Amino acid sequence: MVKLYIGLSGSGKTKEMLHDIAEALEQEHGSVVCIEKGGKLRYDVNYKVRLIEYSDYQLEGVASLKAFISGLHAGNFDITRVFLKSIHRLLGTDDPKVMAEFCDWCETFGLANGVSFTITARVDPALAPAEMKKYL
Repeated sequence: MVKLYIGLSGSGKTKEMLHDIAEALEQEHGSVVCIEKGGKLRYDVNYKVRLIEYSDYQLEGVASLKAFISGLHAGNFDITRVFLKSIHRLLGTDDPKVMAEFCDWCETFGLANGVSFTITARVDPALAPAEMKKYL
């Protein structure tokens, strides 16, 4: 399952995601992971969440992020929730079509491995492609 929050800067995406993280800690029986670029959630996320600063690994692009997530799962089969903050930063692109394709990959990966994804993206909702809107 993929849950996507889109909107322009300041629209409340991070606040919604933090609420979902808190709920996941109460409800999930597996590990909860949050991946971000920039370290802004350091003091907002519970210590029980595996908070990963993506820029520490000097990776960029769609293939790198897919490999990173796959590697995390390979190292810990107990991961049941993955939160991705600001997917445009993690992927290194503002192209909504690329983000939608990545969401499709997350959906496929999640179904195969029992992982749910929550993703935020800085995208104008009026310009979001239909492929992306199906995850809202």
